[in-house]
Amino acid sequence: MEQSEVERYLLAKPVTALDYPFGEDVKVFKVKGKMFATLSLGTGKEKDTDGKMAGHYCMNLKCDPEEAVMLRDIFPSVIPGYHMNKAQWNTVILDGSIPQGEIERMVDNSFNLVVSKMTKKDQQSILLQL
Repeated sequence: MEQSEVERYLLAKPVTALDYPFGEDVKVFKVKGKMFATLSLGTGKEKDTDGKMAGHYCMNLKCDPEEAVMLRDIFPSVIPGYHMNKAQWNTVILDGSIPQGEIERMVDNSFNLVVSKMTKKDQQSILLQL
């Protein structure tokens, strides 16, 4: 899945906004002000990825801790969340090795995890738009 496709998919989620709190190089996607994804171009300077991220767009997604580990075991392009809580976030390297449907599922799960922590009122207003 290409960066532009991922960005469109992220922005198609209800009540989603794009923000740049970490600078113009890191796109942050928020639902009702709560971050559920980031998207940026890997530079190869990242210490814990052996250069895997260089030249590829990378997306951080919130994830259930048990599922996060399973996804890392299944997909070499899923690594512990770069600059994030590594138990609850994964970095997905968009190098073409992960099927589109799986990326969309991971995005959906991240979005739903963040929404599930909101007030019932906010959850209902978002779920009505799904």
